[in-house]
Amino acid sequence: MAGKRSTPEQIVAKLRQVEVLTAQGKPVAEAVRAIEVTEPTYYRWRSEYGGLKLDQMKRLKQLEAENGRLRKAVADLALEKVILKEAASGNF
Repeated sequence: MAGKRSTPEQIVAKLRQVEVLTAQGKPVAEAVRAIEVTEPTYYRWRSEYGGLKLDQMKRLKQLEAENGRLRKAVADLALEKVILKEAASGNF
């Protein structure tokens, strides 16, 4: 049973909402039910996004995407290097 996915912006807003509810004296379990997620999901989100502001979270996502593109570029260049090395040695 797959649920709906939340955007990072929605996740940060829901985490803030739980912070407000717990500050008002509600237990964490009740606050998590109020944002309609499970407790493991809440704790996973809190470990990943906890303490981030919206602009910081957007920058984090941009950096993760850039890191993925750079990793792919390095892998492609390494593959080209191996192919050229084999062609130069005459093993084809």
